[in-house]
Amino acid sequence: MKYREFGKTGLMVSALGFGAMRLPTTDGDPGSRNIDEEKAVGMIRHAIDSGVNYVDTAYLYHKYSSESLVGRALKDGYREKTYLATKSPVWKIEKPEDFDKYLDEQLSKLQTDHIDFYLLHAMNRDRWENIILKQDVLKRAEMAKAAGKIKYLGFSFHDDLDAFKLILDGYDKWDFCQIQYNYIDTDTQAGLEGYNMVRDRGIGLVIMEPLLGGKLAVPPIQVKNALDESKSPVEWAFDYVWDHEGVSLLLSGMSTMEQVEENLVFADRSSKGMLSDPEKEMFRRAKTIYDTMALVPCTKCQYCMPCPFGLNIPGIFEAYNSTAIKKMDESKGLYFAMETLADACTACRNCEEQCPQNIKVSEIMPVIDKLFANS
Repeated sequence: MKYREFGKTGLMVSALGFGAMRLPTTDGDPGSRNIDEEKAVGMIRHAIDSGVNYVDTAYLYHKYSSESLVGRALKDGYREKTYLATKSPVWKIEKPEDFDKYLDEQLSKLQTDHIDFYLLHAMNRDRWENIILKQDVLKRAEMAKAAGKIKYLGFSFHDDLDAFKLILDGYDKWDFCQIQYNYIDTDTQAGLEGYNMVRDRGIGLVIMEPLLGGKLAVPPIQVKNALDESKSPVEWAFDYVWDHEGVSLLLSGMSTMEQVEENLVFADRSSKGMLSDPEKEMFRRAKTIYDTMALVPCTKCQYCMPCPFGLNIPGIFEAYNSTAIKKMDESKGLYFAMETLADACTACRNCEEQCPQNIKVSEIMPVIDKLFANS
């Protein structure tokens, strides 16, 4: 395993971090609370035995069951081998003391007396201005640090570049942050400019969605053809991130032991500045191709679920996006196999409030309904 400096903390973290958001489930539903514990614990422990020393979870992952699973996985001496990261459910904070209430609940679920890396989860402008600042969350976090409950404070981010600047500049004691970044998302959310800001400050940088919610693991054939055949699409996508000198680690939400094994091999071959100029140009070509094809930037995070009206929102978007790369009959097969179709959307916009990608679901569903109804 290769290790990298984690900002100014003095710590060395594995180039690959284990993300506990897409663990194997017994019902086959990714993101469900029915985690296959035997498989998941085995995967996490094997990764740690192989050198991974950063495990990331969150309050809401797997419908609030991921933290408890991770806590059990880190028993038997594994907690002492690992830097543990989890995230504060800031959207649930209605008064200052709520920060401490949820932190204590997380410590209990994780079966630990401290969290190494604690993030304010899915930060955007609204949460920063109307929750973090108004509820004295940063003061509460500093008190938790002083009490030894958390070691390092950061934030994960989903909004535009201006909001990222606002949050990054709004507090001078950030130890690290976590952004969505890959060879497609260089000019969305924090993007390349946000990466440069973090690098220049010298704080730790964790990369999430290096595969864009799995889309870059099995990219459209046009994008795949733009990539050199010497490596798999997954390895190329990871290498793109690892090439950046300001990246501390990338998170991979692994669902099978095979993915763990494969990613461990990739991480062992990783290094800063590993890409040649022709390879960087290859990624620019691949992005250009992808950008002409993408319809909805859904990463299947399932933050929008469940829909009160029964729509499988990520599934509907998957069928819609597939029309750009598949025959219409195949896309229709995906779409009409769902129990509830796009015409059931009432534009309640509950999902839009939760979507990290700021997708206007209520505007897109009628478009999808019309497309498939008339095809």
